[in-house]
Amino acid sequence: MKHFCEDWLQQWCYENGWTDLYIEGYQYWAFPPGAVIPEPIPPEALQLIKAEKGLSGQEKLWSIGAVIVTVIAAILSYFLKSPMPMGLAFAFAAVTVGLLEFEMN
Repeated sequence: MKHFCEDWLQQWCYENGWTDLYIEGYQYWAFPPGAVIPEPIPPEALQLIKAEKGLSGQEKLWSIGAVIVTVIAAILSYFLKSPMPMGLAFAFAAVTVGLLEFEMN
């Protein structure tokens, strides 16, 4: 899951003089001012961007999806008189929360 919108990273690079942003997997690289080899964007900068901008588009989509699945599961559980839909909704929500976890390496 993408935790950052590419536009946010481009804006940070422009403001700080970094150039040629490229994304390799979930690593964000760019050329610092005056450098000849790219370096990872500093974790502190990524945390600052995340704190300023909030959730990315994919994160919002997954979060809304988890809520919708839970509501549908609650309705199905009531009408089917079975806890299985809620169990499946819990599993989906657990996976979503795991994907939303943002860790700095």
